[in-house]
Amino acid sequence: MGVLAGVRIVELDALGPVPLCAMLLADHGAEIVRVARPGSPVVDDAVGGAILHRSRPSIALDLKTGEGRDTVLALIAQADAVLEGFRPGVMERLALGPAECLARNPRLVYARMTGWGQTGPLAQRAGHDINYLAITGALHMIGPADTPVPPLNLVADYAGGAMMLAFGVLAGILDARRTGQGQVVDAAMCDAVPMLLSLFQAFAQSGGWEDRRAANLLDGGAPFYRCYRCRDGGFVAVGALEPQFFRALMAGLDLSAEDYPQGDQSRWPAMAEAVAARFLTRSRDEWADAFAGTDACVSPVLGLAESQRDTHLAARGVFARRDGLVEAAPVPRFSRGAGAASAPARTTADEILARWAR
Repeated sequence: MGVLAGVRIVELDALGPVPLCAMLLADHGAEIVRVARPGSPVVDDAVGGAILHRSRPSIALDLKTGEGRDTVLALIAQADAVLEGFRPGVMERLALGPAECLARNPRLVYARMTGWGQTGPLAQRAGHDINYLAITGALHMIGPADTPVPPLNLVADYAGGAMMLAFGVLAGILDARRTGQGQVVDAAMCDAVPMLLSLFQAFAQSGGWEDRRAANLLDGGAPFYRCYRCRDGGFVAVGALEPQFFRALMAGLDLSAEDYPQGDQSRWPAMAEAVAARFLTRSRDEWADAFAGTDACVSPVLGLAESQRDTHLAARGVFARRDGLVEAAPVPRFSRGAGAASAPARTTADEILARWAR
């Protein structure tokens, strides 16, 4: 059943963080119904539907019609939460905003996911992960010295969006069960990214961070925390931050830690040159084997398909197979009430309402 068994959520179909959040909650037993547009496929590969829409059924409703609106409100009346990811004002124009929904269900958690938030000068503007990273200072910090590099859409969209939305939903449900009162959760990616940057904000304000890329301890500036090319064109990732790990790294490379003091930044360019030259003498997998069993914090940089064959990830069952797909298994892990993933399916509002009425 999962640790979230008994939690009921209406998900209004959206892109990006909303379906990932719903997937995370549904994997752990939350009963979620996804409200999709009429004519939309059960599995839409263009938005990762076979995986991102797993573990919950969908129904097709036109929210612009009175019938569609009434059906959604009937579902919301029985739900703990609703997830929506439209621009501010869209749900209000559909007469499905917080006022209407909380009037129907005063214990409802109305969770809103946007990039710019419900208020502010940019609230009505379009945007994507790269834009939210740009204005919050995160993008400026990522990449080589000569240009910022977007880190996929993992940081603002998924870490700042989906995970904060999931936290907000669960916290809101706990509060509603304690107080009997629901509320609105305004989850905005541009709010969340600065929170994710808290460590670096602290570093910057204590003199421990330079405001330029590839000049700091954790942004590739340090020779012992970056990636290196190997003889075969593959890469290894090095994260030997602590002194004992640094010594293990240098010993494994047959270099002297005394010749390259870890804390002497004036020696970092020479250290980086020496380390890079050593890694070019063997292939990626040869170096992975050489450092196996050590605490040098050296790992091969694997591709997506390769990661599915990694021995550690395989031993932990990180990836699962379902209907010919390889997907991440539900996380996190619980000592009881383990999560489970199932295929997306189509159902009807009547079926959901009959089940939720019991």
